[in-house]
Amino acid sequence: MTQSQTTSFEWTSPERAKYKNYDMSQSLSKNYIHLIFSTKYREVQMRKEDFPDIYAYISGILTNLDCPLITIGGTSNHLHILCVLNKNIALSKMVEEVKKSTSKWIKGKGSFYRQFAWQDGYGAFSVSQSKVETVSQYIRNQEAHHTTRTFEEELRIFLNEYKVEYNENYL
Repeated sequence: MTQSQTTSFEWTSPERAKYKNYDMSQSLSKNYIHLIFSTKYREVQMRKEDFPDIYAYISGILTNLDCPLITIGGTSNHLHILCVLNKNIALSKMVEEVKKSTSKWIKGKGSFYRQFAWQDGYGAFSVSQSKVETVSQYIRNQEAHHTTRTFEEELRIFLNEYKVEYNENYL
């Protein structure tokens, strides 16, 4: 290759037109996330009668983040959320926004919630398109699941199934 030759070439309009259909002009993704997090110290901090309001509030946050909610469910000490993660937001940022906003909002719902807080961590697991309905059903049946196992037992199952290394002291 001589000095005048280069490894790239300039596209002229007729040349570029030939390849127009091969340009990838958009970024496409669809990442389903099963998010699990609990109240501080796994304490009973949510009342069942308030779940519809809590779920609606979280749905609004996710809508504003362009992370559509698929299903939400939980018990008095933890929540499960299945949503689609927006390609333009980091998972940690989405979780931070949901937890920060709901914590601030729920404290205004009366004296029962004055000390409300979420735990610092969370579990997030990818879900394939073919498993969305199965995971949705699981989330909708949280109350029944927790008649036979604790939150910690449930979380261990997910961590082991997804082969996530964890420190038992922080469960």
